[in-house]
Amino acid sequence: MDNLTVLSGAVCRHPERSESPAGIPHTVITVEHRSLQQEAGLNRQAYVRMQVVLSGTVLHQQAQTLTLGSMVKVSGFLNRHQNRSGQAKLVLHAQQIEQIS
Repeated sequence: MDNLTVLSGAVCRHPERSESPAGIPHTVITVEHRSLQQEAGLNRQAYVRMQVVLSGTVLHQQAQTLTLGSMVKVSGFLNRHQNRSGQAKLVLHAQQIEQIS
């Protein structure tokens, strides 16, 4: 089954860095996307803010240069995360990230 999402936009929160108990580095960023999309022959404003998880050494190193306002293009898969209070949200787990102009 397919689960692939590509999202481009601006980093709108400071990156949060951590390490798992197994020693895997993680960086969490929030990407804000705004665009004009076609739907049923009409223009529609699209807006989304999505949390993106970058796991592993390679992605963690790439994330070192990211700052507030950095423009990025991220591809990966969607996964459900649940916080301590039980509230669920979709999160993009990056498999590739590139900084764009």
